[in-house]
Amino acid sequence: MGIKRRQWALAAAPLALVLLSATGCTSTPDASAKPAGTASTSTSGVPSTNVARACAKPAAGPAKAPAGAVTVDPSVVGDLAAKTKSNPPNTTFWLRPGKHRLDPDRYAQVIPKEGDRYIGAPGAVLDGGKKNQYAFGGTAPDVTIRYLTVQRFVAPHDEGVVNHDSADGWVIEHATIQYNSAAGLMAGARQQVRASCLRGNGQYGMNAYQAKGGITGLVVEGNEIVGNNTGDWERRREGCGCTGGIKFWAVNGADIRGNWVHDNRGTGLWADTNNNDFRIENNVIEDNDGAALIYETSYNAVIRKNTIRRNNWVEGRGEADRGDNFPYATIYLSESGGEPRIRARTDKLEVYGNVLENNWSGITLWENADRFCNSPANTSSGDCTLLVPDTDRCATPEITKPPLYADCRWKTQRVDIHDNRFELDKSVVKCTVMCDRMAVLANYGTYPDWSPYKGERVAEAITTEQHNRWHDNVYLGPWKFVAQDQSRVFDFAQWQGAPYQQDAGSTLDQRAGG
Repeated sequence: MGIKRRQWALAAAPLALVLLSATGCTSTPDASAKPAGTASTSTSGVPSTNVARACAKPAAGPAKAPAGAVTVDPSVVGDLAAKTKSNPPNTTFWLRPGKHRLDPDRYAQVIPKEGDRYIGAPGAVLDGGKKNQYAFGGTAPDVTIRYLTVQRFVAPHDEGVVNHDSADGWVIEHATIQYNSAAGLMAGARQQVRASCLRGNGQYGMNAYQAKGGITGLVVEGNEIVGNNTGDWERRREGCGCTGGIKFWAVNGADIRGNWVHDNRGTGLWADTNNNDFRIENNVIEDNDGAALIYETSYNAVIRKNTIRRNNWVEGRGEADRGDNFPYATIYLSESGGEPRIRARTDKLEVYGNVLENNWSGITLWENADRFCNSPANTSSGDCTLLVPDTDRCATPEITKPPLYADCRWKTQRVDIHDNRFELDKSVVKCTVMCDRMAVLANYGTYPDWSPYKGERVAEAITTEQHNRWHDNVYLGPWKFVAQDQSRVFDFAQWQGAPYQQDAGSTLDQRAGG
């Protein structure tokens, strides 16, 4: 699967260790219709606290079979897979109320044909019985699954239960995918996941990964994504970077909107390695153990009008209790930024109009000086930036001069953070130190010995040369600010003054947060 190790701050010591052809993702003609329960913005333009309650209040499917549909009988083991096999493409299947089962072989699964549609009646459940690994697999495009609960399948680590083979064009609506191991759902190009409940899965709610790296036009709208990573994989495989409510890999064009992402063990939403052209908007992201959002080694995104509350209490506090002074943040932008040469709907990484309330710290912009193409410290091993498709080019002596000196790095650049509201009441978070940070920083480059990025070059660049800017924000509470390296902690006046000159037009009221 190519899962990469998550990379936070590194010690300043040696470590042991296709551009998009369209300008953005598009939806089907009815994509503008808002699923029931979708979070929205208020008329004032600020994020709403309405949430997508897809788990507690799932929409019910049709009580009678649609015209022309093949009826699937829950009393017949394997009936769904058998009838799928015996019918032509573009067939509609209606699953009667009750618990539907596959044959007991662990590899038994439903293999849809192109255009097949699966509609669940009220109370229809496809249950893997903790025996079957996969529910729906194969490579057929344009499959639809609606009003169906899929549960208790035992996919292996990094694999998924629904759309196991990451086929293109699938539509998942009003579905409940719950209590499976690994990922409840995989993703392919043009996949739409709407008004569904992704709950209590062992690793991810959804793993947006395709082996050929061709995911484009992904829509995730109006879903409830809750309680995933029950297997606690970061503890079992320390630093694996293999968990989250949803994880995105090399997705080129995504709209993530109106979801309720909460109470996941680890990160809420995590985009990792060569993602591009994301819009993350109008979501409510709260009470996740780790960061609300990580955007890592990726490009060109808009993060706007989200309500982000009480995230990162578990992971942030744990690191602070171990004496780590790195600013572990609720929004973590790691080696990610705007790149005009990569086609997208924006050429920046813009964060605006969000409300962040009582999280463990705020936003951290980070760049690891030792992480670049062909470096042993690159945890996305084997991958290079979207600007240099041939990793082997990133070697001496060529990497020491333009254009490879710049293009062999994922850069945190052109980040524009504005018109957000940051609220912090330490009595609510129950912290005294390290929960109050905004930061832009890098480590001291040391590794490998042929690296052209040694010393403070990267730290100086991310802090003052790469057009990373905070402005016109509102801060309520005792916020502190970190620049260049984690030992340099400043008050608001120092942050606004030379040489950093951040947060022009912003205000801070230290007493207002509590």
